[in-house]
Amino acid sequence: MRAACGRVQRLLLALFASVFTAVPSTRAACRNPQPLDVGVVPQQAPSELAAVWIPMLDAVSRIAGCTFRFATAPSIPEFERRLGQGRYPLAYMNPLHYTVFSREPGYRAFAHERGRRLRGLIVTRADSGLDSVAALDGRKMAFPSPAAFAATVVPMASLAGLGIRVVPAYVASHDSVYLSVARGLYVAGGGIERTLSAVAPEVRDKLRVVWRSAEYAPHAFAALPGIEPEAIRGFVAGMQALAHSAEGRAALQRLRFGGIQVAVDSDWDSIRALDLGGLPQAGGD
Repeated sequence: MRAACGRVQRLLLALFASVFTAVPSTRAACRNPQPLDVGVVPQQAPSELAAVWIPMLDAVSRIAGCTFRFATAPSIPEFERRLGQGRYPLAYMNPLHYTVFSREPGYRAFAHERGRRLRGLIVTRADSGLDSVAALDGRKMAFPSPAAFAATVVPMASLAGLGIRVVPAYVASHDSVYLSVARGLYVAGGGIERTLSAVAPEVRDKLRVVWRSAEYAPHAFAALPGIEPEAIRGFVAGMQALAHSAEGRAALQRLRFGGIQVAVDSDWDSIRALDLGGLPQAGGD
């Protein structure tokens, strides 16, 4: 009996180890000797992003046999500038960013979060008494940045379509929107479901959603032209393998991710069809 139990334990340990070591066919094919930066849109403070993305990318690197390194920028506008310069070999960007930067410098999507559709929100303080977006007309609202697709562009366009004009104040990140609204600095602000669910409970509990948008294609994982296909396949394989271990699932949960699935450029054609005319220009304060 003990011998049989020992064999079972060794098999289970071997199975667990296989998730966080190389997939043989992927490691053998992944020839890139240099680390590949993965640029992540700074919806939250860079330090908070690093705390969840670095351990996850370390695990993905062990599986893929390539080294994937976390990178971001201090603000969304600076992230956009770096995308335009092709500073990130791989990047995780919002749908509007993708439609722009797939043209130049030519990023190509290869994956997106599994089962996710992107939806914009407008939040207010739970005790604000605001029960209709009509009350926002002429008021100052917090937004992450001019080109934050679901958190800025979609809410502002939707409000304008209703004849509601708001004065945007750009506060650099989704977390800053939620914090400034919770503190009463602005009557309302724009965000998305994933970042609202990830914000500190003591902030989230002070907020209430007063408006939700239609659903759109999610953020894209995309690569610059010339990145070796083996590295991209390794990244996808590594991310997908996380769902098969408790440690990996915990990493995905910290990111509020359900895993990723393979995607193609045309998955964002619905965003292109909105005819938003490129990145909005910065304005407000």
